[in-house]
Amino acid sequence: MIKALYDISWGSLHNIVLLPIIIIGFFCLSYRYYKRQRAQSSLVGKRIFLLKNVSPKKQIMRMLLMSIGMIFLFIALLRPQWNKSEETVTQEGRDLYIGLDISRSMLAVDAVPNRLEFAKDKIKNLLKHFSCERVGLILFSGSAFVQCPLTSDYSAFYLYLNAVQAELLSSGTTALDQAIQQAINSFATMPERKNKLLVLFTDGEDFSHNLSGVKKQAIDAHLSIFTIGIGSVQGAPVPLFDVHGMKIGHQKDARGNVVISRLNEGILSTLSHDAGGHYMRATENDQDIAALVQSIQSREKESVGEKKISRYEDQYHYFLLVSFVCFVIEWLL
Repeated sequence: MIKALYDISWGSLHNIVLLPIIIIGFFCLSYRYYKRQRAQSSLVGKRIFLLKNVSPKKQIMRMLLMSIGMIFLFIALLRPQWNKSEETVTQEGRDLYIGLDISRSMLAVDAVPNRLEFAKDKIKNLLKHFSCERVGLILFSGSAFVQCPLTSDYSAFYLYLNAVQAELLSSGTTALDQAIQQAINSFATMPERKNKLLVLFTDGEDFSHNLSGVKKQAIDAHLSIFTIGIGSVQGAPVPLFDVHGMKIGHQKDARGNVVISRLNEGILSTLSHDAGGHYMRATENDQDIAALVQSIQSREKESVGEKKISRYEDQYHYFLLVSFVCFVIEWLL
């Protein structure tokens, strides 16, 4: 019996907030019974037989039936469940690598608080729209590496993403071809995948050596590339920090002039257009993410694995039936 109680699950436990209403109902029933008893005593005292159609036993029975009916109705609202069974469900979604630019220019502050943190927030908002998609994280600057392999465990993905801090930024320049090549290599282990997606969050300041060649490889590998432009076309200076994280000035060129980093929309737009994706400039609101999600969800879903889930059978109808029977009998009495 104790084991059976432990096996009970509650599908709508939030309805427990209705408990005060049930308690008030009990008080109202008790008070009504008490007032009726006082009224009868004041009329006939203990000679209750003088009152026709009045039965103390029937009154007690009606109060008990109403109380039991209310209790079972309350339990039914909590949706009790038992008879646990395990079921294997095939999950369908899409495989998506997210490329995050970690070059020094991503510290420019033409996005709040800077391009890097702004891009990280955008990535988190993107994942909020996914359920079964597998996502991976590629970090790139002059080179690229997989920070987080494809996973449907978004909590683990967030851990890797949050670990990207300003102190870890590369001092090198950006090479988009390296990020794309890393995605191609990663997807090469899954040749059966129909949809291979890559989203690059970058300011587009590119110093690739072979972008056109790598772009052709991506097209041949059926890799669709989406780009999100971070920053502004007006640009902003690139700050410099010491080993303690204190700002010590701005990056300068060979002539001593402050370097202004600008969003290069042209190269990002051309790259996405040629590689079967879309370019979107990052916005303060989430219109860019909404458009990106719509584009990604238009791609065909594929099986991304199986998952065992536990199911309980709803049993609330038994309690509802008892409640209904109690109310009907109380009404007939």
